[in-house]
Amino acid sequence: MESIHSGAAATSPVPPMSSRLVRTLRARPELLLIPGVFVAVVAIWETIIRLFEIPIYIMPAPSNIALALVNTGYLDNALYTLGEAMLGFLLAAAFGIVLGGLIAQFPLAEKTLYPYLIAIQTTPKVAVAPLFIMWFGFGMTSKVIIAATIAFFPILVNVISGLRSTDPARLELMRSLRATRWQIFTMVRLPGALPMIFAGLNIAIIFSILGAIVGEFLGSRKGLGNAIMQMNVNLDTAGVFATLFVLSAIGVCLHLLMSFLQRKALFWADSSRIPTV
Repeated sequence: MESIHSGAAATSPVPPMSSRLVRTLRARPELLLIPGVFVAVVAIWETIIRLFEIPIYIMPAPSNIALALVNTGYLDNALYTLGEAMLGFLLAAAFGIVLGGLIAQFPLAEKTLYPYLIAIQTTPKVAVAPLFIMWFGFGMTSKVIIAATIAFFPILVNVISGLRSTDPARLELMRSLRATRWQIFTMVRLPGALPMIFAGLNIAIIFSILGAIVGEFLGSRKGLGNAIMQMNVNLDTAGVFATLFVLSAIGVCLHLLMSFLQRKALFWADSSRIPTV
């Protein structure tokens, strides 16, 4: 009988779902605050529009934006813009990581190339974008190049900064072990630079969307930027806001995806010391 009572006492009851939910919300209050702020803003926005009877072509109510979001087909345009942005991002990542590695490893490469890279970065991309449209046409190629140009520099700077922030003691240890330059790079410099590199990639993946939209503003046959231009001509303000909502959703999803990949790739690193955007 005593063993039965001791076994029952050892078995703790499973907490109800409501208790676990309360503990989760106490530990992470942002899970409740983020949707709460969104609901409050939408409610205040809707109330002001209805109270002052603001025309829809000046400022649409959230209900009008929701209707535009449902009734207008955004999927094809969203996928087209996303494809341009991702191709531009991958192109920028490839060139940024390779060139950043060369500049960080070889001082002569930095002295030779870095002034030109600074000059390219300081050139307004909106001023150069029409040239890309004229050179590469109204198709996807020009938008990919514009997106890559805008996303390139954050990756380059973070790669150089990350590779140069290696602990000198680790470098001396590798040199004392007669490690080659390639071994030092792959075993010490690159792993130590990954947090900074991912921070640059996180910024660049958002910049690539901006680059694709800028290119579509200047000339395109398809995409969310082209849809915004057409809606502006037709005074479809609700449609413009709905398109902006789609772009924001794409940006948030890409940011969360990059953060997830960063956590998986840097599982060995202290999360509190990983740069975030």
